[in-house]
Amino acid sequence: MKLSFSFTLADLAAKVDAELIGDGSQAIKGLNTLQDACEGELAFLANPAYARYLKTTGASAVIMSPSQAEDWQGNALVLDNPYLGYARLSHFFDTDNAPVSGIHSSAVVSSDADVHTSVAIGANAVVEAGVQLAENVRIDAGAVIGHDTVIARDTRIGRNVTVCHGISIGERVIIHPGAIIGADGFGNAHAEGRWHKIAQIGGVVIGDDVEIGSCTCIDRGALGDTIISDGARLDNLVQIAHNVVIGRNTAIAANVGISGSTQVGANCTIAGAAGLAGHLIICDGVHLGGMAMVTKSISKPGAYASGTGLMDAGEWRKNAVRFRKLDDMSRKIRQLEKKQDS
Repeated sequence: MKLSFSFTLADLAAKVDAELIGDGSQAIKGLNTLQDACEGELAFLANPAYARYLKTTGASAVIMSPSQAEDWQGNALVLDNPYLGYARLSHFFDTDNAPVSGIHSSAVVSSDADVHTSVAIGANAVVEAGVQLAENVRIDAGAVIGHDTVIARDTRIGRNVTVCHGISIGERVIIHPGAIIGADGFGNAHAEGRWHKIAQIGGVVIGDDVEIGSCTCIDRGALGDTIISDGARLDNLVQIAHNVVIGRNTAIAANVGISGSTQVGANCTIAGAAGLAGHLIICDGVHLGGMAMVTKSISKPGAYASGTGLMDAGEWRKNAVRFRKLDDMSRKIRQLEKKQDS
């Protein structure tokens, strides 16, 4: 059943402590972009590049900054950070937030699991022995929660997620469909012409307020735990290898791969398709560009980028050494040019 919404503009202003300009009784039934909004919808202006759409928008009200509101004649919710205001209000219009409770008749829940009475478990989900599910945990259809896993309150496990055994998941975590938490890390020893598997006997610890995208894989530790710290954001199709540590509030975009035992600091951002070698330490406040290839630890905060066209590996190694000398070479060339011109 599709949810419907209706708030007054005054209601929404109170929810985000915004200054209300205009008619507080205006009914708002949805959120939309400035370009596509129609009567009864609330739009937002965060990027000044979209200010041109204010003239033609059909929105009944707009979330905007104080400076943008000076020339606006319509209804508005005024905030210093309009995008944050939109983010907070978006939850009140989420069509997948319908109240759910109880255990579906097709779910398989071990008699040895500790399940709070407020927990919701969907169709064909499996909850194994020794699992602990706290207040308001939601396990969607087809998800599997392995034995001895602990999930804290208000966490949602999406459809067809697999949480392997002995995993610890904090409060208010969101794990999107198809993610796999706690599969074996890629641990092998090579001898006698073949690979010998190393048992992965660590776990995964996920902090509070973490979000993990669809089809992302977080491997369990070989000995200690793989750790995703509070507030981290992982996009879809991210690979986190065994014993990686992701710092607080770090955001990682799609298709990033992080090799084993690398530590990424707090408040970092890693853009799409970047790759990090193993056993590195990335300090707090580092921002890696798309397709960056990180082969050394980073000890100074700032923005870093890399990426070159495909070439022979030996040639690339030689050129990589020369890359670091390009700036110095450029300076010398300019100096020689000046001497030649004089």
